[in-house]
Amino acid sequence: MKLMFASDIHGSLPATERVLSLFEKSSAQWLIILGDVLNHGPRNALPEGYDPARVAEKLNPYASRIIAVRGNCDSEVDQMLLHFPITAPWQQVLLEQHRLFLTHGHLFSPDNLPALAAGDVLVYGHTHIPVAEKRGEIYHFNPGSVSIPKGGYPASYGMLEGNTLSVIALNDQQVIAQVAINP
Repeated sequence: MKLMFASDIHGSLPATERVLSLFEKSSAQWLIILGDVLNHGPRNALPEGYDPARVAEKLNPYASRIIAVRGNCDSEVDQMLLHFPITAPWQQVLLEQHRLFLTHGHLFSPDNLPALAAGDVLVYGHTHIPVAEKRGEIYHFNPGSVSIPKGGYPASYGMLEGNTLSVIALNDQQVIAQVAINP
């Protein structure tokens, strides 16, 4: 299974258009959105091309191929514009050998882990900082932010292809971080 991950769009139309273009080219079966889809949030500056209504219009045709979780900036009003559910605090994707626990990162995080088994993957956003590593028996994966990157990193997204989780720079496609999830 091939999966694409995007987090912390925060209403940026150019970031959304770039993500969708890359999704189309990727042949990924699912686009997983890790929260903070439309609203920029009170602690963030407006991202480039802030246009939440147009972001919703761009994402909605992909509704049947999106799995999403609620971020701390997402609300019921946002859900009214989107044709795919964003109000679940977490979701799970079951792979043959692993479970991906999807969350935004403000409820469950590396500092507040859900009940995970050895080999499971905590997939989260929220921090806007890319992570792809194994900590103890659990894998941690954060694709960074497609619109408001932090920590000196470029805007980025994630991919799962085969056994490899990669964080990739949105603009130049350079791999920022990578980890193999072993069976």
